[in-house]
Amino acid sequence: MKKIKTRPFDMANCLTDEHDIEEYMCQVLEDGDPAELGAALGAIARARGMSDLARDTGLSREGLYKSLSGERAPSTDTLFKVIKALGFKLTLQPTAQT
Repeated sequence: MKKIKTRPFDMANCLTDEHDIEEYMCQVLEDGDPAELGAALGAIARARGMSDLARDTGLSREGLYKSLSGERAPSTDTLFKVIKALGFKLTLQPTAQT
C-alpha cells in the first residue's frame, strides 16, 4: 500500500495577492473571534514575510509566531502594531439595525 504524504493546511499558501488578503480579512473580521484575527494576521505575515513584519513592528519573529498562532488572542498592543505594519487601517461602522 502506497502512503500519501500530507502537510497541515496553511492559509498563507492561499493568500497569493492583495485581493485574496483583503477578502480573507473581511471574513475574519465579520466572524469576530480575536484568536482567529490573530491567526489571520499570522497567515498574512507568513505570506508576505515574517522577518519583514518583525523588523517593521520591532517585535521578535518568535514572539510574532507565538502571538499570531491562533491558539490565543494576541495583546491589543501586538494587534495594533501588526495591523499597522501590514498596511491595514481599522475603521468602525454601525451594524445594520434590525
